[in-house]
Amino acid sequence: MNVIPKSIQDLIDELAKLPGVGPKTAQRLTFYLLRGSEDNLERLGRAVLNLKKEIKYCSVCCNFTDEIICRVCEDQNRDNSIICVVSEPLDVVAFEKTGFRGVYHVLGGIISPVEGVGPDDLFIKELLARLKNDNISEVILATNPNLEGETTALYLQRLIQPLGIQITRIARGLPVGGDLEYADEVTLTRSIEGRRDY
Repeated sequence: MNVIPKSIQDLIDELAKLPGVGPKTAQRLTFYLLRGSEDNLERLGRAVLNLKKEIKYCSVCCNFTDEIICRVCEDQNRDNSIICVVSEPLDVVAFEKTGFRGVYHVLGGIISPVEGVGPDDLFIKELLARLKNDNISEVILATNPNLEGETTALYLQRLIQPLGIQITRIARGLPVGGDLEYADEVTLTRSIEGRRDY
């Protein structure tokens, strides 16, 4: 017998659907929200509802924005000749921490036949339009180094190559602080292939 009221259980169930939130964490969050003020709960509810109302895709790079053009694309201090192609908006956040000064293009996912995601489901046409219309010198393919990421990068490489633009791929290899003895063969092979002058 479930002793939890239905409205509480409904919120627990919805929170548990979020990535990284299991049933126990969802339960703790729900009971935390119940103990908080009604004001805080209303602000949280409005913030969640406003996500879909106020957030849209940047008309240039397809990243999330609350304006027509995102802050990165508006920044006049960026090198607009270098486009870093990433899978998701969170990848932009990660690259921004590195001090990268080029611009981005967000695909909105990766090619994954298993998940039913094909090239037409991504912002690839928008990328090609940018490459044909803008003065681009380099495209950095920065998809994840897994099967789907590699498939997506290879597909993009075949589309971009005829345009005569330099195509690079992010380096892969051993993480800082990693031990060689625990690295798999593919990672070690890629770290050897991607070596550079010291």
